[in-house]
Amino acid sequence: MNRQNTPASRDVSKGLGPLRLIIITIFLLGALALLGGAAIVGGYAWLGYQFTAEGPLEDDTVILLERGSSVRAIASRLEAEGLITDERIFLARLRIDEELGRERAPMRAGEFAIPARASMAEIYDILAFGDFIQHPVRVPEGLTTAMIVRIVEASEVLTGEIERVPPEGSLLPDTYLVDRGTPRQAVLDRMEAAQDRLLDALWETRDPDLPFTTREEAVNLASIVEKETGIAHERPMVAGVFVNRLRRGIRLQSDPTIIYGITGGEPLGRGIRRSELDDTTNPYHTYHIDGLPPTPIANPGRDAIAAVLNPPPTDYLFFVADGTGGHAFARTLAEHNRNVARWRQIERERARSGGGR
Repeated sequence: MNRQNTPASRDVSKGLGPLRLIIITIFLLGALALLGGAAIVGGYAWLGYQFTAEGPLEDDTVILLERGSSVRAIASRLEAEGLITDERIFLARLRIDEELGRERAPMRAGEFAIPARASMAEIYDILAFGDFIQHPVRVPEGLTTAMIVRIVEASEVLTGEIERVPPEGSLLPDTYLVDRGTPRQAVLDRMEAAQDRLLDALWETRDPDLPFTTREEAVNLASIVEKETGIAHERPMVAGVFVNRLRRGIRLQSDPTIIYGITGGEPLGRGIRRSELDDTTNPYHTYHIDGLPPTPIANPGRDAIAAVLNPPPTDYLFFVADGTGGHAFARTLAEHNRNVARWRQIERERARSGGGR
């Protein structure tokens, strides 16, 4: 994911200040001035050697620099954690370079990987220019917004409270790379913005003959497609079935919509009961309502959204599980009823053998 941190926003350098020069810097500058050119060259060369020499760190490690840390605080931290041998040398080299007019980029807040035996010069380069360590926040397709919020809340690398929960269906499932300390609300906002960008791109190239007119309706239908099949190559076919049914005014008759009306999208943990199939008060029950349910029933992924915006040409109007994890598709009710009968037979055989569904 695009990294949003910039050197300007992560500048933690506070400057050393002339009154805060360390003793070693005063000594080196004074001695070099008194001893002349040869001593200057030799002293600076020694300091350069120390700055670039192999460091004391025995194993690769990670360091987290907080925002607002001064250069002196960073140097002290590096020595305390065994990354450098002497903070005075580190500070002196940076200060002398500054006196010589060699500007150095500020060290930044963030989490960095430091390799074993890294020199002071290498550590400085990592803190000033290196990549931040980023952590994945993984959001699978088909989760409800409440489920995604729980993933974000459980992340140990994120911080802060969630102040606004986005609407159902408005988050784009993906793996998001984040810096340690990123606000939780910022991650949810990023997911919401990612879906907006995706819809902006896909909406412009949609099929002009779709039976819906808004992006919200597209996401609503895509969420049903997402919950009906987890098989990638089936998503376009399932989308085609639902688009055909909407065009013909046939109810969607999708079981996942019933479950969402019962549990809010949480796992039902059992089959749908007859009383639930007959329940006409469930506003998400697409066996009883025309068209789409009131809201999406999950957060659909890229493929499901793309499938409903450009479904393949097909005559299919029905599908049912085929016993392999996929679905059998049918053009007519008679053909569909035969597929249902085969599926019921598979269910009975599995029940007798103790295999379940």
